[in-house]
Formats: sequence, C-alpha cells, structure tokens
Amino acid sequence: MAYLLRSSMPSSANERLANRILWGLLIGLILGIVVRLAGPLHPSVIPVSTWLSTNLLDPFGQVFLRLLFFVVVPLVFASLALGVVQLGRLEKLGPLAGRTFLLFGLNMAVAVALGLALMNLFEPGAKLSRASQEQMLKRPDFEARVQDLKTASAQGTALTPKGVVEMFMPRNLLHAVVEFQILPLILFALLVGAAGAGLSEENRTKVQRTLEIVAELMTRIVHFALELAPFAVPALIFSVVVTFGMEFLKALALFVAIVLTGIAIQLFGTMSLLLKLFTRRPPWQFFRAIRTVLVTGFSTSSSNATLPTSLQVTREVLGVSPSTAGFVLPLGATMNMSGTALYEGCVVLFIAQVYGVDLTLGQQATLLLLSVLSAVAVAGIPGGSLPLIVGLLVNFGINPEGIALILGTDRILDMARTTLNVGADVVTACIVDEKEGC
Repeated sequence: MAYLLRSSMPSSANERLANRILWGLLIGLILGIVVRLAGPLHPSVIPVSTWLSTNLLDPFGQVFLRLLFFVVVPLVFASLALGVVQLGRLEKLGPLAGRTFLLFGLNMAVAVALGLALMNLFEPGAKLSRASQEQMLKRPDFEARVQDLKTASAQGTALTPKGVVEMFMPRNLLHAVVEFQILPLILFALLVGAAGAGLSEENRTKVQRTLEIVAELMTRIVHFALELAPFAVPALIFSVVVTFGMEFLKALALFVAIVLTGIAIQLFGTMSLLLKLFTRRPPWQFFRAIRTVLVTGFSTSSSNATLPTSLQVTREVLGVSPSTAGFVLPLGATMNMSGTALYEGCVVLFIAQVYGVDLTLGQQATLLLLSVLSAVAVAGIPGGSLPLIVGLLVNFGINPEGIALILGTDRILDMARTTLNVGADVVTACIVDEKEGC
C-alpha cells in the first residue's frame, strides 16, 4: 500500500476520532441498557424506543454503512493491484523476497486458521436464541436481503475444477462485480497488478500513480464515513440493545474475548514456535527486547507509526542487518497483516453465526484465503478493514449490514491486532536475516 494512504490522517486526528467513537459507543450502550431496564417499570418505553430506532436511528446508521458499501469494489481493486505493482519485478528481488513473502503468507494463514478454529469451538454468534435471530432477520430492510443472500449461498458453485474456474473467472466480470462477488475482483486486481509490474518503468509509474489516486480517493470517502461514526455507532448500538437486550451484549463480549485470545496465542505462541524453529533466539528474550515495539503498536494502532521504532529496535537491539530490516519491515507494515487477517475471518464467521448462515468447511477454507488477500489490501486508517469485510460478507451470502454489530468493538481490537501485526514483522525480519546469514 502506498505510504500516502497510511499517513492520510494525522495520528492526533486518529486518536481524537477513536476517542469520540468510544464515547459514542459508551453513550449508546448505556442508553440502550437504561431503556431495557426501564421497560418492565414503564411499558410504553420499549415501543417508543423501538419506533425511534426503526424510523430514525437505523436510517441514520445506514448512511454510514452505505458510504462504506460504495467504496468496496474500487478500494479492493485499487489496493490489491497497487500492492503488486509497487513490488516491481519479483525475479529481481531474489531469495530475500521469496523468504519474506513465504513467511508473510504463513503468518497470516495460520492466524486466520487459529481465529476460525476458536470461533467454531465457542460459537459466540450462536449464543443468541433462535427467537433473537429471527427477530434480527425481520428488522427493516433485512429480511428480503438476507433471504436472497442465503439462497445465493445455498446455490453456490460446487468445489469442482469447473466450479472453481466459475468462481474465480466468470464469463461476465462486470456482472460479478455488480453482485459483489469478491473472488473474481481479487483475481482481476492481481492480474492487473502483475501486468502493470511488467511494464516499462515509465508506464509502470503511470499505472502505479493512477492506482494510488483511486485508492486515495476511496480512502477519503472512508474518512467521510468515519466522521459520521461517532454518531452512527451509538445510534446503531442503541438500536441493537433496545431490540435484543443483554443477550446480544453477552455474545459480543464473548466474540471480543475470542479475538483477543486468538491474537495472544498467535503472537506469543505461533511466533515463539517460529523463533524456536528458524532462529537461535530464545522467545522470552526476544519479546522482552521488542516490548517497546509492541507497546508503540498497541498505543498508536498503526503499523506505519510504529515503523521507526521497529527499525531501531530490530537493528540496534536485535542485531538484524540494516539491509534485511530495511527491506522486510517497511514491506511488512504494508503487507504482513496477521492480526487483521485473523480479525476479518472472525468477524465474518461471527456475523454468519448471528444470522444463522452455516459456512461449510470448504467455504471456511475459501474465507481463510480471502482474509489473507484482503488483509494485504487494507488501508492503514481507522476502520480501513470495514469495506473489505463487507465484501467478504456478501461473497458468503451473509447480510453485509451485519457489520454494524461489531463497529463498537473495533477500536480495542484494532489496538490488539496492530500489536500482532508489528510483532510478526519483527519475527519475520529475524528469521529472514538468520537465513540470509547462513
């Protein structure tokens, strides 16, 4: 991703926006709980609040959601194509690039698999009663959309060689894009990026600049949506609490706990195993040495903002060669999004469980692949993963408006997944450096 995307909003503005969203979440949550508690004492409160949610708060929240929907297709296409074009000719990068990309892919794939395993084990979205699920499906503008999507999912293409070709390469790409089919879009973006990387330097630069402009335009639209978030999030969370009560909050709390657990296992478990297998560094010494990197990533929620600290610690404290650190870490801040990939997979499966959409093992394998690819395309801004998650939801026949259910938790989970992202970058740099020195 172009660095301009990652610095398009100052960190102080990010922090203010995040704080406003958190305060909005808290206000909406408290008001919703107060209404639910007052319901038995004042029976008229619930009907009035339900009418308010249905006719005012939900439509306002939809403005926020639809702005995100607008940018899904161009943002996914431009971001992925741009990421490939920026790499240039991979054959010129040699073994260093090969090891780096292999570890990036391994980190993200294992992270998503871990997240999906935990979600299948505890099933937080399934904790809602069948009555609550049916009530959710009957919310305004939900029922018809969800039934259509579930029907499309049930009639999905079989995982045969012919079916796989149909999924990735439909006869009519434009029709597939209109239907929010993410697989053909991702493949087309990767092909455009690969073709662009092979052009002459002059033309490659032009293609790269064009994609940067498109990605920046879409990112600015996401900013417009995020400006509404401090007001849309409390409206949406109030509506959910009034409609479904404490039952949904318990399911949401379990979802957050599962994601945080998955991130902790991936960071301190999987990364420790990789260090043991491929380096001579004791994991406990390694994590003690990079604690400044982890704290910076957690507090800033930005891999890019943490990059100077990561470079300094990796070179001076861990003794990684400047050439390896200078190649792996900036690339990792753009592409190695283990925490983001884990989060995307968990969100899709959670919302599927809430709506009673059963994803088969084959569909979850596809979700793993798409989560890895889409995580690479995430712009480094607050809420940058939301448009891509919307695309994943539609791809699996899940109501995309379900993204509203997890908006209020995004800030704390963003901090946690960034910590994993930056930690995995440093681990990758250490492994690559050791292998380069062999």
